[in-house]
Amino acid sequence: MTFGEQPAYLRVASDLRKKIANGSLPPHTRLPSQARIREEYGVSDTVALEARKVLMAEGLVEGRSGSGTYVRERPVPRRIARSGYRPPSGANPFRQEQAADGARGTWESSSEQEHASASVAARLGIEPGERVMRTRYVYRDAGEPMMLSTSWEPLAVTGRTPVMLPEEGPLGGCGVVERMAAIDVVVDNVVEEVGARPGLAEELLALGGVPGHVVMVVERTYYASGRAVETADVVVPADRYRIAYHLPVR
Repeated sequence: MTFGEQPAYLRVASDLRKKIANGSLPPHTRLPSQARIREEYGVSDTVALEARKVLMAEGLVEGRSGSGTYVRERPVPRRIARSGYRPPSGANPFRQEQAADGARGTWESSSEQEHASASVAARLGIEPGERVMRTRYVYRDAGEPMMLSTSWEPLAVTGRTPVMLPEEGPLGGCGVVERMAAIDVVVDNVVEEVGARPGLAEELLALGGVPGHVVMVVERTYYASGRAVETADVVVPADRYRIAYHLPVR
């Protein structure tokens, strides 16, 4: 192979990808068999198999037990809005931002106290093992799971206060900024780091994805005078959604 030349399996995958994109292989069409790929492209069984694996990892095709591999229906990505917008009502920002797009957003949540892991402790600036309130969310749009979130709040900040449980009490369902303000903690900064990785099995099961699908992960942390008061991982299926940021100009 000369310098800069693609491996054979990537060239085959690229050609099949083009056929999927231009409609030559429309959704629900069976992908050419391994033997057919071998004959059509003049490659080995190993190359044909690896090319199919590439398309499956990209989420372009899916295997059906006892039937073969088929081209997947490609959803039109929808937008998930994220911004610094703070509604005067103090309602959960997810509810406000999805309502602005005419979406029918709902969510389920569960909270539980736990000891902070080393990674969570580092993000919160506390010692590993300190008590935190972990809350897990499943967000839905018209009943379809669209986003997962796991948040951690140090109980040194919220413990024994009316906002200790994010979704219960007088401020249940409100955003972090409003809840913290109720206990005289003024949130003045938020940091979000966005990355991508293959979804974990339990994440894809909850989101309706298949093994190999990529998810976007937003690591968000709220600060009050330099002290982290909440950190969260927001997980979004990359094939169905885009994250749009609306940042105020000051």
